[in-house]
Amino acid sequence: MTNAFRFQTVQAMLVEFGAARRLGALLRAQFPALTRLCVVTDAFLHKSGLLNPALADLAAHGWNATVIDDVIADPPEHIVLEATSRAQTAGVQIVLGLGGGSSMDVAKLIAVLAPQEQQTLADMYGVNKIVVSRLPLVQMPTTAGTGSEVTAVSIVTVGEAKKMGVVAPQLIADLAILDAELTLGLPRAATAATGIDAMVHAIEAYTSAHLKNPISDMLAVKALELLSRNLLPACESGQNREAREAMLLGATFAGQAFANSPVAAVHALAYPIGGIYHVPHGLSNALVLPHVLRFNAETAAHLYAELADVIMPGATGSAASKTQALIERLEQMIAATAIPARLRDVGIERSGLERMASDAMLQTRLLVNNPRPLTEDDALAIYSAAF
Repeated sequence: MTNAFRFQTVQAMLVEFGAARRLGALLRAQFPALTRLCVVTDAFLHKSGLLNPALADLAAHGWNATVIDDVIADPPEHIVLEATSRAQTAGVQIVLGLGGGSSMDVAKLIAVLAPQEQQTLADMYGVNKIVVSRLPLVQMPTTAGTGSEVTAVSIVTVGEAKKMGVVAPQLIADLAILDAELTLGLPRAATAATGIDAMVHAIEAYTSAHLKNPISDMLAVKALELLSRNLLPACESGQNREAREAMLLGATFAGQAFANSPVAAVHALAYPIGGIYHVPHGLSNALVLPHVLRFNAETAAHLYAELADVIMPGATGSAASKTQALIERLEQMIAATAIPARLRDVGIERSGLERMASDAMLQTRLLVNNPRPLTEDDALAIYSAAF
């Protein structure tokens, strides 16, 4: 007997190596009547020249593009509001997120905020708080990690260090374009952190205490297969097209999985690391991943054992021993990518762990999905183990 479930995802997805080079033509075909577009990205990508072929093709097909390139990691509210104001001034009709998760998250919010005065950003925090429609929205990731191109979530940093989520179906794009050419040459550390982030999405979606469903399970398993086999090859060679394509597809499948079967304690404990210490999101996840899995093992071993079969085909033994093997394999992968593995390696002091544990408890939206209930003392113990 299958429990009732609802699954929703992006309306259309194009997977094509080199699609960015014909972006103007692609968008012209789908949105024939529109002309004013804003491209939401970050300064590094804009200055690097990576976007030039896409911008040239937009111009060639009659698009009047406003490039908003002041997005930063863990975008604060003022960045979202300033970007929205620029989009409004330019009278944009369509929003394109082109970059990592932060750029795509900001693009989602601009698409909702720019056309209307009725609802403010502050009104939108939480689940299903958006009551207005949005501009057409297209997402193109340049990293294989966040899955933001297919999710209904946007994360904003509020105040000094608190991360808040806007979660609503309006944030799901009209079109996601996966062009692995944009991810060629992504540096090793960024490849590793974003790739492990995507693996966390798949693992947490598969073991979510709420809304776990057969479609998310199928996507999570395929994502984990693609990601686990291609993470190290992609790290070893920035130009490995096959590995890059597999990573990008895997990250999107993981995004579709957790958009419907939500993430849990790994993310809840990662947010204070990013919010307080400005550690990149994917790396924050990697730092706590093995320790949260160990904490959850007594409750979720039967599910972790199924994932062990995906990452290590032919693994044998009890569910508990397979779970142990899975955690050790993930630790080996994190070590092999050469990203930091301990909290102290990213500048966190032991004296900061209590504040992080207290902040993690605020992430109730995520903690309810954890397979095992988690208290502030548990969070502190996990941070201590990761220290």
